Amino acid sequence: MATRHWLSLGALTLLCTNFAQAQEDGFWYLQTSVYTNHWTNDPDHNNNQELIGIERNFSDGKLLGAATFRNSFFQRCYYAYGGKSWESDRAPVYAKISVGLIQGYKGDYQDKIPLNHLGVAPVIIPSLGAHLGPVGAEL
Repeated sequence: MATRHWLSLGALTLLCTNFAQAQEDGFWYLQTSVYTNHWTNDPDHNNNQELIGIERNFSDGKLLGAATFRNSFFQRCYYAYGGKSWESDRAPVYAKISVGLIQGYKGDYQDKIPLNHLGVAPVIIPSLGAHLGPVGAEL
């Protein structure tokens, strides 16, 4: 079962790679999570997501990406998405929105995200970020 999910993530990454190679400008963004904090303090929540993701950002602000992580309930999840980012002209900050599908919330936790009736749910994730050269942070 886990092998199938890794193969799916790999296929999505290759799809992103092939699409990205057709573009002339842009950059790759490798993501991980060094800090996580839940808004509600529950000692049973996972604060170590083991997030790894890859994202292709195009010169027009559009982006494609795939990520895997452990959710708040220690379940391996996968997220494939597209989106848009808006870079500030005055400072090294940006706003980003990604829209995609997430898979991995199962069993007792399948209702923790809306519309997860088939084990895959649509999600929209807004974020704000800052970067200094090739290193960035998002909230």
